Amino acid sequence: MAKKDTTPMMKQYYEIKDQYPDAFLFYRVGDFYELFEDDAVKGAQLLELTLTHRSNKTENPIPMAGVPHMAVDSYVNTLVEKGYKVALCEQLEDPKHAKGMVKRGIVQLVTPGTMMADRPDQAKESNYLTSVVSTSSGFGLAYSDLSTGETFATHLQDWESVANELLSLQTKEVVYDGPLTSTNKDFLDKANITLSTPVQLDEEHAEISYVMQNLTNMVEKLATRQLVAYLLSTQKRSLAHLQIAQSYEPNQYLQMSHTVQTNLELTHSAKTGKKMGSLFWLLDKTSTAMGGRLLKSWIERPLLSLSEIKQRQEMVQALFDDYFTRENVIDNLKGVYDLERLTGRIAFGSVNAREMLQLSNSLGAVPVILDTLKNSGNQYLVDFAKQIDPLTGIQKLIEETIVEAPPLSTTEGGIIRSGVSDQLDRYRDAMTNGKKWLSEMETHEREATGINNLKVGYNKVFGYYIEVTNSNKNKVPTDRYTRKQTLTNAERYITPELKEHEALILEAETKSTDLEYDLFVKLRENIKTYIPALQTLGKQLASLDVLVSLATVAEQNNYIRPVMTNETHEIKITNGRHPVVEKVLTAGSYIPNDVIMDNNVDIFLITGPNMSGKSTYMRQMALIAIMAQIGSFVPADKAELPIFDQIFTRIGAADDLISGQSTFMVEMSEANDALQHATERSLILFDEIGRGTATYDGMALAGAIVKYLHDKVGAKTLFATHYHELTDLSETLAHLENIHVGATEENGKLIFLHKILSGPADQSYGIHVAQLAGLPKRVLREATSMLHRLEAQGAQPTSEQLDLFTTPVEDQPVPTSPTLTDDEEDVLDEIKDIYLADKTPLEVMQLVAQWQNELKDKKKD
Repeated sequence: MAKKDTTPMMKQYYEIKDQYPDAFLFYRVGDFYELFEDDAVKGAQLLELTLTHRSNKTENPIPMAGVPHMAVDSYVNTLVEKGYKVALCEQLEDPKHAKGMVKRGIVQLVTPGTMMADRPDQAKESNYLTSVVSTSSGFGLAYSDLSTGETFATHLQDWESVANELLSLQTKEVVYDGPLTSTNKDFLDKANITLSTPVQLDEEHAEISYVMQNLTNMVEKLATRQLVAYLLSTQKRSLAHLQIAQSYEPNQYLQMSHTVQTNLELTHSAKTGKKMGSLFWLLDKTSTAMGGRLLKSWIERPLLSLSEIKQRQEMVQALFDDYFTRENVIDNLKGVYDLERLTGRIAFGSVNAREMLQLSNSLGAVPVILDTLKNSGNQYLVDFAKQIDPLTGIQKLIEETIVEAPPLSTTEGGIIRSGVSDQLDRYRDAMTNGKKWLSEMETHEREATGINNLKVGYNKVFGYYIEVTNSNKNKVPTDRYTRKQTLTNAERYITPELKEHEALILEAETKSTDLEYDLFVKLRENIKTYIPALQTLGKQLASLDVLVSLATVAEQNNYIRPVMTNETHEIKITNGRHPVVEKVLTAGSYIPNDVIMDNNVDIFLITGPNMSGKSTYMRQMALIAIMAQIGSFVPADKAELPIFDQIFTRIGAADDLISGQSTFMVEMSEANDALQHATERSLILFDEIGRGTATYDGMALAGAIVKYLHDKVGAKTLFATHYHELTDLSETLAHLENIHVGATEENGKLIFLHKILSGPADQSYGIHVAQLAGLPKRVLREATSMLHRLEAQGAQPTSEQLDLFTTPVEDQPVPTSPTLTDDEEDVLDEIKDIYLADKTPLEVMQLVAQWQNELKDKKKD
């Protein structure tokens, strides 16, 4: 991009911009960051800046826009949140001492995957940068949250697994090495994932070997090396807080695809995309941000290990039983800040004095928490407390170094306590005595001159001065002062003695400020050596926070401890409840239901009207299983559960916009995923399979899928359907049982019972549900008439057409034409529905006149 015939500054700009063509270049000039050329044009639009021009008198003026350096973070965050990258170009030397052009260079490249989340609404969210390497033996994938330093790596076999992991992690940026098809690129684009290229470092860095030290899989090593190299290249500083990478296999946890997590609304509502209405929203009573993030990760990755599940259960049980211990822990956890991200800021070099005090206050709460656990008398809580190092030395060091209420800036002084440094105390003494001398001088000069409003002042440009208003300047003795500055309403003077003290005071202030910053950096570097210990402590407190949260939710919502086993695959849930639906309904209005599936029942075929609660019942089962496998208590009177290895869902009808698949293709793809990968230890939820195509096709597919699940898979399956013909499968499939959601008719209106009953439903009540939805009565009448005609004509699959089912058709007379017209029916319906008790005689007369006019007008037409 470098151009000829340009100024030295713009030449420097073009040279730096050439190195970062895919990023907005924020070029520091004095107190502003400037954007030039295309960056300025686009940046002005995205950031709502005023677009100006540099070199206006030339033939081709340069577009320019700027932002104040004090407010740069908000502008950078806005761009990065929109998926862009921002290169921060700083002045690397003091312009006062520079010879020629001020040296500038990139100090940080901020990208979607490396942005440090610091807004309150992001505190419980992780921001992952992901690295993917394609090899002949599959894909290596590694990811890290720069704000905490946590790092993970795995080995995946195919692109579909990679795509699922990227969506599950909600990653904003992927560093990718390997061939990428146009379809894969399209997927990344539709998923709003920024694609970045790997970087090659000139030398080996200690962070790379440190993070990789426990990895043994070669592709995991490649992906992790690529990840750390990219972080070092973009952040351009030591990243001492990066944690040793943890290798994992997806099958180490209860496996759920991103689609399953979305269908079950584990961490966000499927409708709004917000936390409210999700399982995370229900269970999150955590007191700390790091506890919230850990809870979210537990929900996304439930355990498979029975011993680990029971260990969590014991902790939840202990906290559940001991109200006073639990409340004391909660009270003290509220004083614990985000240790994980504070540690990251310390390593990053961006921590300020107030955040140091946050760390100190957090550490100060730890001994109280430990004493509370140790005094509980519960061995599980006592053992947990014994594993924790409170790091009291760090807390004491910070407390003795930083003042109680430090300023935000670390470079302007006022942050270090007296007594920390003898030299700093001497500087401060000089400043104190100097300012005392100035005050005494002001008093003396007022007395000597008789000018009562004479004052000794200071500003950064002119230093210290004596100021006399114009009305009193004739009182100034000749040759007493030297004039320094003339103002509109005053004169300012200087004396040799004042100048001498000014030099002493300013030197002390400058050296004091510099020394304070040096002492602060020394403290920061000292604490940096404790980063691994602080990260361990953060994880332990986060874990305690989550366990306390689960105990609190269990008590508030009357949950019970489930019995978990690996020895059987039976499900025995008595009066189970959907945890989220129950929470949003009026207290006591939720209707609980049992789920009893012994070793002789693998499939529940669920029938019943729409809106009656079939989907809620199915989701309820899955959420109870997930809650149990994260160690939580569950909403039921009693629960005995196996440990599921996978959960598959096919719920709802929606196009997959990311992959570009239609509703029916998505339906079949999700069904196929379960058929291909489910085991007898899996849980499958299928809702309305086959509804996306023609009736016969859909019914045939649904029946064949049920038989395959029964004969080949053997997984516990809840299969909801409106194909009542499928209920006959119970006669030939030994491990299938029909159940239905109860409903009844009262005065022609449908009443949902929301209760699961044995056997198939007697009808679908589709037209009744349409009535509840408020469809016009004319539509409902026509639908009823058409239904009678179709039933009479036998418009259903016969046993010859579809030998899976036997559906004898009863002879029914074709309904005769109605004696009333549609318009007359409409008026009649209105008459039936009117409630006369709340009408005056005049209003009734007006209604009758209205109906009469309508009928007359229709006859004229």
